[in-house]
Amino acid sequence: MRYVVAVAETGSFTKAARQCLVVQSALSHQIARLERSLGARLFERTSRSVRLTPAGAAFLPSARQCLDLAERAAAEVAAAVGEVRGRVVVGVIPTVAAVDLPAALKVFRERYPQVRVALRMQSSYELVDQVRQGGLDLAFLGLPLGVRPEGVRGRQLARDEHVAVMAPEHPLARQESTNLRTLAEELFADFPAGSPGRTQSDQAFSIAGLHREVAFEVTTAELMAGLIREGLAVAVLPSRYTPRLSGVVTVPIVDGPSRVEHLVWSAGGLTPAAAAFLEVLGVPETVGGA
Repeated sequence: MRYVVAVAETGSFTKAARQCLVVQSALSHQIARLERSLGARLFERTSRSVRLTPAGAAFLPSARQCLDLAERAAAEVAAAVGEVRGRVVVGVIPTVAAVDLPAALKVFRERYPQVRVALRMQSSYELVDQVRQGGLDLAFLGLPLGVRPEGVRGRQLARDEHVAVMAPEHPLARQESTNLRTLAEELFADFPAGSPGRTQSDQAFSIAGLHREVAFEVTTAELMAGLIREGLAVAVLPSRYTPRLSGVVTVPIVDGPSRVEHLVWSAGGLTPAAAAFLEVLGVPETVGGA
């Protein structure tokens, strides 16, 4: 199963063999044995490409799940004898600010050097789905006030007010504060429509009875800051996050939006590695549903 997953991910028997640290003939032989056992071909092979057959596409999700369960079983045994190892997969939003994640990962790596860490960056709604489906162990979210992630466990980390972000030369940059009515006259850079990061701002302007023009939709705050530095747009971003952006000015918004950052994990429990990461963050696993 590990060989099948490797071939599916690399699209090549040669690359898969290299990844699995075996000779290609051994990998091909084992996959052929598995195909005979299943009574179906898993791959279509040509001189130029390798792709999954319909049978292979049906087999792949269960194969991945079995491998994950095997890895978890080995980690549980190691934990029973006092050793934490395995892998922890952490989802993050682009503007996570309630936790200094690099610093936390440094401490975690020092305490648990045998644990591999994978980081996945997506929107909050996608992250919650991934946690529910088992694709992520933990996830850091940012959601509008009153919105709670469903079907997961977790805790609220912090509430944060949004500020206006603009170039230093912008006429509003010297103001002590601003408001949504004034900002509505500007061109905006913001996250894609429908994402939680965008929804917070859209709702604030809508409730105020205001319309604004989002001229640039981007997926990262760093790219947004680049557009702002060039004087192409302004933005509304969480105040805890904006100190990480260079070359921009922030101005408080007296009637601006807010968000709440959450840390969530599977309602079905945590692997030893994920539980250890919660410990490093100072979050008890016994915290109730988010």
